[in-house]
Amino acid sequence: MTLIERVAPALEPVDISDLSTSLGVSTWPPFAEEIVEFAAQFSRRLARRAGPVPELQALAYWMRRSAVARLARDYKSLESPGLLMVPRGLVFHVPPANVDTMFVYSWMLSALLGNRNIVRLPSKSTPATTVLIEVLRSLLDEPQHDSVRATNVFVRYGHEREVTSALSAACDLRVIWGGNATVTAIRESSLPPHASDLTFPDRLSFALIKTVAYARLRSEVRDELATQFFNDSFWFDQLGCSSPRVLVWVGEPPAGEATDFYKRLLRSVQAKGYSVDTATALSKIAYAHRSVLDHGVTRVTAPANELTVLELGDPILESGDYSGAGTFLNAWVSSLNDLVPQITRKHQTAAHYGFRDRELRDFAVALNGRGIDRFVPFGEALQFGRVWDGRDLLQEMSRRVVIQGQP
Repeated sequence: MTLIERVAPALEPVDISDLSTSLGVSTWPPFAEEIVEFAAQFSRRLARRAGPVPELQALAYWMRRSAVARLARDYKSLESPGLLMVPRGLVFHVPPANVDTMFVYSWMLSALLGNRNIVRLPSKSTPATTVLIEVLRSLLDEPQHDSVRATNVFVRYGHEREVTSALSAACDLRVIWGGNATVTAIRESSLPPHASDLTFPDRLSFALIKTVAYARLRSEVRDELATQFFNDSFWFDQLGCSSPRVLVWVGEPPAGEATDFYKRLLRSVQAKGYSVDTATALSKIAYAHRSVLDHGVTRVTAPANELTVLELGDPILESGDYSGAGTFLNAWVSSLNDLVPQITRKHQTAAHYGFRDRELRDFAVALNGRGIDRFVPFGEALQFGRVWDGRDLLQEMSRRVVIQGQP
């Protein structure tokens, strides 16, 4: 008998051999009212508990009833008279340790589609995770949510391969977040022949500003842009896969524009109360020193522990082993197409300001699939969507049934 910790619906030890078989059979179709209502109640209760934590506020907003209804409409549009979308079955989720809220995004989307779910929580609990589990337990304890309780379980365990293998052997889809090392380690546990992996390995993201567009902005608009960039970068200590690490100015060489932007960003950092501990500050200093040698950094500007700007002689989009916590490589190129040779499949999100849609589309066409899955305005880099890393999760977490009638 191998026991692990079940965190929700109730906190108790559970034998892994009983875990998957103890889950009931899901009887609801995608976006059934019972799971939609569960998401709506989760949204309302989390909004009341979120306080000043922006990532919890964003999650509550994503689960609101109107947003789920829009997802349901998108899902229905994927069907046709000869194609029916149905639940995938049992989904095993392995969320990342560096993004507190991702386990809910991954799980809730799968549950809305009618799947049964086993979610492995990160071993380290954070204040945000604690709030999420408390809200989740309170809902699952209510009789009207018995069907949700019976078909979903949240567990916590270390790196025991025996446990991962047992859970993997029972699933129809395994969803792995958290980087290349995590994907490689989890894949050592075999899947049933019919099952498949949905993986989210290491990714890098950056930001683009058109210099002439920034130069025309009024002071108050520049302040708002800096606040939006703060939201993109400083949640999760800048370690999220879609958090920008490099800021590239495009077009005219920035004269005072870059200096002005980072001054405003620092004011936003201070206004938001963001701070780093001593160990993180020392890590940032060490990274800055390495970057002088590894990345050709020509100048280091660190007006506070919370903001470090590394000026690049030549633009690069790779950041190596990264310190995060408000560390930015600053670069300039004359046109977007100058970046094409540097883009790889590892690049996920390009947050942007000042570009017309046509410019971004032409850039994406020039890339021809070599990288970048998302172009989003400043302030939306961390907003979760149904299409992530270039894959439509509504389709990936469903099965397609072909229905061809008698001619």
